[in-house]
Amino acid sequence: MRHHDLAVIGAGSGSSIIDSRFDHLDVAVVEHGRFGGTCLNVGCIPTKMYVHAAHVADTVREAHRYGIDATVDKVRWADIRERIFGRIDPISEGVREYRNDPVRTPNVTTYEGSAHFTGPHAVRVDLPGGATDEFTADRILIAAGARPDVPEVVAESGVPFETSDTVMRLSEVPGRLVVLGGGFIGAEFAHVFSALGSAVTVVSQGPALLRREDEDVSAAFTRMAQERWDVRLGARVTALTGTPGDIRVELSDGSVVEADTLLVATGRRPNGDLLEVENAGIPLHPDGRVVVDEYQRTPVDGIFAIGDVSSPFQLKHVANHEKRVVAHNLLHPDDLRRTDHRFVPSAVFTTPPIASVGMTERQCKDLGLDHAVAIQRFADVAYGWALEDTTGFVKLIADRTSGLLLGAHIIGPEASTLIQLLIQAMAYEQDVRELVRRQYWIHPALPEVVENALLGLEF
Repeated sequence: MRHHDLAVIGAGSGSSIIDSRFDHLDVAVVEHGRFGGTCLNVGCIPTKMYVHAAHVADTVREAHRYGIDATVDKVRWADIRERIFGRIDPISEGVREYRNDPVRTPNVTTYEGSAHFTGPHAVRVDLPGGATDEFTADRILIAAGARPDVPEVVAESGVPFETSDTVMRLSEVPGRLVVLGGGFIGAEFAHVFSALGSAVTVVSQGPALLRREDEDVSAAFTRMAQERWDVRLGARVTALTGTPGDIRVELSDGSVVEADTLLVATGRRPNGDLLEVENAGIPLHPDGRVVVDEYQRTPVDGIFAIGDVSSPFQLKHVANHEKRVVAHNLLHPDDLRRTDHRFVPSAVFTTPPIASVGMTERQCKDLGLDHAVAIQRFADVAYGWALEDTTGFVKLIADRTSGLLLGAHIIGPEASTLIQLLIQAMAYEQDVRELVRRQYWIHPALPEVVENALLGLEF
């Protein structure tokens, strides 16, 4: 049986730790799918490339608001898809070729199959065609990601469905699309497909969409979504019937929605259970995440985990942070670094865009914190006038005594860019009373909406 110094399960963020610092080690990489991980192949990058195309289509349709008459004459879905995957697929294949190249990576052995623990430091790899391979390793990094979580009512129905892993490679834009799920995956794909020509219905069990966002943001987004899409709130699927192009979705309120395509966007499940980690003595959280400590170590000596398989934040920038921590800890076991998950930002690339960091107002109230709240509308700053934005706003929450930000929430144009200043303020523990006064704010640029929100905080 082959033995390695280090094994990495997953060729996404985990595999990217293997650089020249690890040249002295015999390293194994195990990957059962496309190299490059979720972000490159089915997540962040392709979805945002689709989102931009959707933004362009919406901008053309709304051009009349600026005194410009324009129409979208045609959406060339195949060309959009090719623009995206014609770039992404070669990158993925390039990563695969690099990891298999004995000249460029002579210390790396690649196993292309599904990994399964058979002991604390022993792994079996199920290869295509039914063959298997086995190895042991002194240290193992689990970076196996997550997969779409499909409700039983869908999985057992026999009705064809798409997930975020498959829907971007459809041959054409569905005429009628039903999206199951009111979270960020559903919100982003509802925007993409509606802008590119689908009649979209969003079905959510909750009373609002994007319920993990601040309550004001969630409420505002839900109102705007209801104007754009057919939104069914407080509804769950009771039955599914049909064939491709003719699907019937029966809901708990007694209504029926008909669709050409069904997209299941009800979340993603960590892949730890597929690895049979229990054979290694590695525990899982109730939600399926691999248990790790602040150093990204599992309870089993020498085994680490990062990213969607173990993190409460299924975000690429979190996986990258955890990757850097683990790379250091593997190389410097006597000088361990902790991960810092205090100020994890997130963004939803829908319409309008949303970004957030820190606590919501409800969380601050529940904790009994003495906090100040300010809301600044995009419509009240000059560049907001230029954009004709009437719905966006910045909501800030700060500690009344220290002046430190507790949370920042933005819904509106360029939300994911505007929030970066506020992430920095929280990470560096800047008193926002000083932050807003000690620097110039370009007029009439969009950051003025952030400036005015900061000035609106009453201490």
